[in-house]
Amino acid sequence: MEDITIAITDDDALIVSLLEAYLQNCAGMKVLFTAGNGSDLFSQLAGAAVKPHILLLDLRMDGMDGIEITTHLKTIYPDIKVIVISSHYQKTFMGFMLKTGVAAFLPKGISPAHLTDVINTVHKQGFYFEGDQMEVLREQITSKSPKPVLDDEEVLSERELDVLKLICQQKTAKEIGEILFITQRTAEGHKNNLFAKTGAKNIAGLVIYAIQHTIIKVEDLPVI
Repeated sequence: MEDITIAITDDDALIVSLLEAYLQNCAGMKVLFTAGNGSDLFSQLAGAAVKPHILLLDLRMDGMDGIEITTHLKTIYPDIKVIVISSHYQKTFMGFMLKTGVAAFLPKGISPAHLTDVINTVHKQGFYFEGDQMEVLREQITSKSPKPVLDDEEVLSERELDVLKLICQQKTAKEIGEILFITQRTAEGHKNNLFAKTGAKNIAGLVIYAIQHTIIKVEDLPVI
């Protein structure tokens, strides 16, 4: 199985070195490079032959902060999944972080073992929610986010709704195919149609769309 490739961006050199040392010793994970700020990160990404699957990112740094970096990253390298780990963590930021494109938002006090679980979940499913973050999402996303108006041709089909609900349950394309008695390739096709119709750029975006349109309730999302 392919290693999960990781980049780390944080201006705290000690934290970076400890994280890098720990993750390099975790089976199935490989740290490609580290960076002390946003400029350094984008410079290394531009010259990297292999791009990381996951970026571990601090929120507050000199120069570009974590939000600016994520916004820029999603435009240039949309396939890189961002996990923000911050000493400025507040669960009330979760809705905003998801809208920005962050796949997971965690406090710096997270245990190393928990962090590896989150990395694996984000790599496989595209997002990770803590249980208490879901309650905040109910208030922030459901009540405050505007509901997009779709043209008739953009309305989701019944099958696409089935696929979307299963994606929100963290099912892979293979698992979706088995549940709906369709091929994995067909399941992937439905997922691509969902991205096109909803305007979502990643799995977290599809989850937000499903919550906004009451296709799924926040409390029904699985807790890892």
